[in-house]
Amino acid sequence: MEATWNYATNITKKNREEMLDKDAERPQHTLYFGMRALLFKIASFQDPAVKRVLSELQNFDRAALPKDELRECSQIVAHMETTYSMAQVCLNAGPCLPLEPGLQEVTATSWDQKELLWAWQGWWDAMGLQPRSTFERYVQLSNKAALNGYKDMGALWRSTYESDTLEEDLEQLFQELQPLYLNLHAYVRRALYRFYGPELIDPRGLPAHVLGNVWAQSWVNILDPVLPFPEKPPEDITKIMRGQQWKSEKMFQEAEKFVTSPGLLSTPPGFWKNSKMERPTDGREVECHASAWDFYNGKDFRIKKCTEVTIEDLLSIFHQMGRIQYFLQYKNPSVIFRAGANPAFAEAVGPVITLSVSSHKHLLSRGLLSHQHQDEEEEVGFLMNVALEKIAFIPFAYLVDLFHWKVFDGTIEKAVYNQEWWNLRLKYQGLCPPVPRTEDDFDPGTKFHISASLPYIRYFLSLVLQFQFHEALCKASGHVGLLHRRNIYNSKPAGKLLEDVLKLGSSKPWPEVLQKITGETKVSTKALMTYFKPLLNCLVTENVRRGDILGWPHFSCSFEEKETDRVAFLGLEPDPAPAKSGQRVLLALSFVMLLVVLLLAHRLYILEKSSRAQDTSARDTSARDTSALKPPPKAYFLGIAVEPHQAVRKQWLLLGLCLILMLCSISLTIRIFTQHNRKPPWMRAEWWSWD
Repeated sequence: MEATWNYATNITKKNREEMLDKDAERPQHTLYFGMRALLFKIASFQDPAVKRVLSELQNFDRAALPKDELRECSQIVAHMETTYSMAQVCLNAGPCLPLEPGLQEVTATSWDQKELLWAWQGWWDAMGLQPRSTFERYVQLSNKAALNGYKDMGALWRSTYESDTLEEDLEQLFQELQPLYLNLHAYVRRALYRFYGPELIDPRGLPAHVLGNVWAQSWVNILDPVLPFPEKPPEDITKIMRGQQWKSEKMFQEAEKFVTSPGLLSTPPGFWKNSKMERPTDGREVECHASAWDFYNGKDFRIKKCTEVTIEDLLSIFHQMGRIQYFLQYKNPSVIFRAGANPAFAEAVGPVITLSVSSHKHLLSRGLLSHQHQDEEEEVGFLMNVALEKIAFIPFAYLVDLFHWKVFDGTIEKAVYNQEWWNLRLKYQGLCPPVPRTEDDFDPGTKFHISASLPYIRYFLSLVLQFQFHEALCKASGHVGLLHRRNIYNSKPAGKLLEDVLKLGSSKPWPEVLQKITGETKVSTKALMTYFKPLLNCLVTENVRRGDILGWPHFSCSFEEKETDRVAFLGLEPDPAPAKSGQRVLLALSFVMLLVVLLLAHRLYILEKSSRAQDTSARDTSARDTSALKPPPKAYFLGIAVEPHQAVRKQWLLLGLCLILMLCSISLTIRIFTQHNRKPPWMRAEWWSWD
């Protein structure tokens, strides 16, 4: 873990090699214990804990790959992560912006459609133009690793949920949540149509670049033009935080105070020393994607985050501190069970905390709100704010792993990765790219979890689970009333219930753990629908009044060839500068070849003329002196003595054959480069660089 941490917080070639070396060691331990676990038949044991241990040990994952392919797979994932973390978009006459906070801030704060398009297209081009061949190879290796008991890597990922009906259950949950998303989508597109006008917004669907987020997975930054009651806007908590001189350390301390208030565990001193809470100022490149880390020694826990003073980052910190609390609670069981009851449980604990933190009562108590009470219209505005983050996220959280799974099982072929990605986004989110995308792009790679090979369906399930947990914990606290008004701050009964569940780690089947906290054994959308009921009523009323259609049956995306400034050259489309240079080189080479051919032709012409003169002279001499029968002079061709005029003709034939072979060789070289989706060396920018 230390080597991976060092690389994530300081992206260098040296740290990358050290991380890959450590990654190569880990599978050896997996194989060692896994091969011994295979000696036992799980069905022959009665103890459920023993069965779970053996089942976990027998899952080799990538360790099943041969050593050289394992390292190759690790290198591919590291390369995709590095490309993601270091990608930047440069202004024509200004600085280059990374994703965080640069492009994210532009997307979140700008209302200028040209600026939004520049930021969106810049990021998607920077990441989407990376060669898909890297991802294709990753898919091949992943599927090969999964063959140890699974049909493909998607099946292996799904196995962590211990359900034979997972895909059907997920589809059922999605359908139950559809009324919320469809009404939100209809309302938002109508509001943006009024705000931007018909030149930008199609009333039948949404463009992806105007929703306040690079991936359009959260719409919380476009709250102002979509507020149901604009005369009662919510207070700007980010502005209040900055006015109160909040810093990143204070944000983490505030999260620590809340998490420990119900009697949960405090973070150890090493957490505050070792965590990286801000983007470094010494020029280091880092992975800014927020994450919580467990070093599996019972005392070392860390968070990595490039914190900005915003309410969004404050809630993100609460989220990550919830993950740290999970680590702290299950640190004592066997290392095999040091994980969430399932991946979605681990993701749900943090958001459960944020649901309480974002309540009006708690924010008021922390000095982040000034209005003492909310009326019904203000509460609808508050719920709209939450919905733009959570309800807007529902289809995106669902479709990312649908894409993953379909790629792994071959349903989506590599030739149509990009089109199928946008087909899924149209089908489930009702949005399209603002400019045509093509199969030259690889837009799925713009999402970290696809570049970093991380399963995503956990976020969809955790979105539902967090409301189930929130409702159960608030009941344990004795709170009554509307669910969105409740919070568990300082509630010892809620803390005890949560502690008892978190301590179990993954030692019990997740339905048992879910029953312990909620009394139910299945994931349910009831609590989520209850939380947003006041907002849904408002949206339905407004959409019916305006006659808006739910869904986007007549909206479609364009996959036409996009216009670029690239130049066609030898079947390729390089940038203009290398193309012009390549054309000059090819022209010069053609002149040289032409000159060589002309010189050789001239020489052959002289030889042929000389040969004919010699033949004539020989015949005249023979006529005058018939007694002297001298053999005619000979010429040599490929070591064989022939008549001079025959040698000349054969040289002409050989010259023509050489010319044809030369042209074929050039064509074949270009064909090989094109087939492998690579640029010839003379077409690359670095070929012409003097650096």
